[in-house]
Amino acid sequence: MGRIAAPFGVKGWVKVQPFSEDPGTLMDFESWRVGRGEQQTHYTVETIQDHGKALVAKLAGINDRDAAYALRGQEISVAKSDLPPPEENEFYWSDLIGLTVVNREGIELGKVGSLMESGANDLLVVKGTREHLIPFVAAFVGKVDLAAGTIEVDWGEDY
Repeated sequence: MGRIAAPFGVKGWVKVQPFSEDPGTLMDFESWRVGRGEQQTHYTVETIQDHGKALVAKLAGINDRDAAYALRGQEISVAKSDLPPPEENEFYWSDLIGLTVVNREGIELGKVGSLMESGANDLLVVKGTREHLIPFVAAFVGKVDLAAGTIEVDWGEDY
C-alpha cells in the first residue's frame, strides 16, 4: 500500500509514499503492518496528514528521529481482513500474484510475479520461459478465476 520514505521532523513522524492512485487510502486504516514478508511489525497510526503527494504519520512507539529513520524503506501493508471486499471484476493485486496465466489457445505463459503501473493501465508481469508484460484491461484479460488460480488472456506466446 506504500512505503516509509524518510523520517519527518524530530518527534518520530515518518514521511510515507503511498502506492495507490489515491494517496488518502492509507488514511482509512487505524493500524499498519510495517516491514517485509515475515519481518513485519504492527503499528497503531496515532495521527496522519496529507503532505503534498505524500503523507506524514505518527506511529505509536516511534518517538524520535532515530526510531523513524530505522523504518526508512520499509513497506506498509494492512491486514486483508481490514480491506473492503472488491467490487465485481475488481481484484486486489495481492490476489493476482502467483496465478497461472493461460492464453486462449491453452498455452501456459507463466505465473503472475508482480503487477506494475504504467501511464495508461496496470500491467501483469508474467514470469515463464520469458517475461510477458500484459495490460490488465478487458481487451487482453478474459476470465480471472481466483478459485482455480488462473487468468485467461488474449496474448500470444511470442508477444
